[in-house]
Parts: sequence; structure tokens; C-alpha cells
Amino acid sequence: MKRRTGHLTIIVTTLAMLGLAACGGTTAEQAAEPAVAPSTAAAESAADSTTELLKVAVVYAGKIEEPWDGVIQSSLINASEAGLIEFNYVDDIGYASGAMERTLRQIVEEQAPDLVIGDSFGNEEAVRAVAADYPDIPFAFGSGGGPAEPNFSVFDNWIYQPAYLAGILAGGMTTSNVIGVVAGIPVPEVNRLVNAFIQGAQSVNPKVETKVSYINSWFDPAAAKEAALAQIDAGADVLYAERAGVIEATSGTSVYAIGNMSDQQGLSPTNVLTSVIWSMEPTLAFLIDQVSKGSYTAQDLKDFSMMSKGGAILAAINSGVTGGIPADLIAKVDAAQAGIMSGVQRIDINEATPSGSVGVEAAG
Repeated sequence: MKRRTGHLTIIVTTLAMLGLAACGGTTAEQAAEPAVAPSTAAAESAADSTTELLKVAVVYAGKIEEPWDGVIQSSLINASEAGLIEFNYVDDIGYASGAMERTLRQIVEEQAPDLVIGDSFGNEEAVRAVAADYPDIPFAFGSGGGPAEPNFSVFDNWIYQPAYLAGILAGGMTTSNVIGVVAGIPVPEVNRLVNAFIQGAQSVNPKVETKVSYINSWFDPAAAKEAALAQIDAGADVLYAERAGVIEATSGTSVYAIGNMSDQQGLSPTNVLTSVIWSMEPTLAFLIDQVSKGSYTAQDLKDFSMMSKGGAILAAINSGVTGGIPADLIAKVDAAQAGIMSGVQRIDINEATPSGSVGVEAAG
């Protein structure tokens, strides 16, 4: 693998600090702001003249406005602005046969990057095939599968723990005993969030009923909003917005919402109770360190997306929502979070599709 020189301790520490700052208030829209290269000033302030920036190529099947891709993009922007990397990205490649493989091969050939990152999943076979043909270039992709020697690492958002904590809030805030989840596609990575949320709600309110709708799309705000409105009509008064579009359905109503992937309180400050946040910063910091040292190895980067590593976070609970939040309920969330962080409380990983869930047609 290629080697880069420079102040690695400064690089990783700087990126970690940027990540903590970003997690405090990065909306999906902010995360999606395009940036393809670091500014000269940022580069000079973060690294001396002996440091050679890593060249990172990024490919997204979806649009960077989609929350999952937006979180990855946000971490790359932070690293770029700190002068730690330079990166170029292509988004909205889609899932048409051969599209990802053609695009990725062209990028690798033309840019000769030091590291390739992408969202993968629906393009799993394509990206693995390309990685296998370029064994000297590190690849790190979102995946539900395992790593592949010598150069294909995998990551995912393991935010089921804060999803459980958000469920506690939902179970305690509902007055109808009906809550809802509007999610993307019923794959294991999504199901474990939904099931943890349900488990958290039931831990404080055994009577709660959870309605689960899958829009069968990763990014279709119109379909998500429609599904959310249907759940509200069916009595749900707290909704987990696993997909974009749900929070908009609660705006101007008495229905509470819980954001996903990034802190989405700004979308509706009087409705959003909290957000279940995934931070890519710990994962990216580790990759930068490995590639820079020339010590990259293919591995499952799962641990860097856990609460213990700062990769999974529950956003600050919003005391400014309409009606406020009872102090004893916040105390229950805090106690559960402390238990998770100490290892005393373990949250089940259940990746089965929840019973009674329904699928809805995507609007697009």
C-alpha cells in the first residue's frame, strides 16, 4: 500500500475534534454541501510542507442529499477543510446494470487515488469486482458483508443503540400509545434500527404499538411524507424518521418526530425530540491513519460506528418541543445511555423485518 508522511497524531486528533463539532448540529442539508478540494489556507494551517495530502475518490449510488450519503460527505468535507485530504466525488450513479462498475473503473484509472470510499450496498458485486482488480489501492465501502483481502474494508452505521434510546423517548412521550417508523428498505441494516427503537419504546411503555412502513427507496421524501401522514391518520403521535421527508409531515402539528443520521432538529424545532446520529469521523480518521502510515489492511470497521467510539450518538434532547419533555423521562434515557456506555446494558441486535410492517410504493 502507498505511504504518506506527516504529523499523523495531529491529523487524527484534528479530524476527531471536527467530528465532535459536526455532531452537535450538522443537518442533512449542511452535510450535503459539495466540496471537492481543500482550501489552501486550511491545508497550510493543518499540515506543514512535508505533508502530502491523501487523494480520496468517492462514489455514491445515491444523491448526497440522502442522509446516509450526506453523513459520509460531511466527514470528507471536514477532513478536506482541515487540510487532511483532497477528494473528488461522483453521486447519483444509481443501480443500473454496469453503471457503478464503469464509473468506478474510470475514476481509479484516471485519478490513481490513495483511497476509494463509497456507499455500496446495492452495488456490492460491482465495487468488490473493481477492488479485486486494483489490489494496491485501499477500498472502504458501506456493506452488510465482510471485508476481502487484501484491500476491501467495510463499514456500516451501527446506530441501533441510540435508536433504542430514542425509542425510550417515543414510548414516554406518546399519549395515544401509537408510534410510527417510516423506513427505507427492509434490509438487516435498517431493521436493526427499527427493532431497537421498538424495544426501547416498549421498555418504558409495554402498551405501545408501533406502526412500521417501508417506502422501498433510499431517497424519496414525497413517499416518506405520505407514509408518515398515513401513520398520523392512524393515531401515531411520535414518528421515527428513518428516511427524509417524515419530519416535514409533523411540522405544524402536535406530532413529535425523531431524526436519523444527522441532527435534524433544525427542520422542525418544535417537533423534533432528538436525532439518532451516525458519525463517519472515527472511521475516516482510522482510514487516514492507516493509509498514511502504509499499514492499511482490509477489515470490518464496525467498531468505529458504535457509541463507545463516538460513531453512534443520540443528539441533545430538545427541551424546546411543544409541551416540553418530563424530567423523569430524560432521566430514564440518561440512565440507559450510561448503562450502554459502561457495558452494563446490552441492546439486542435484531435484523429481522418487524412483524406487521407494510411496504408502500415509492413516489418516484
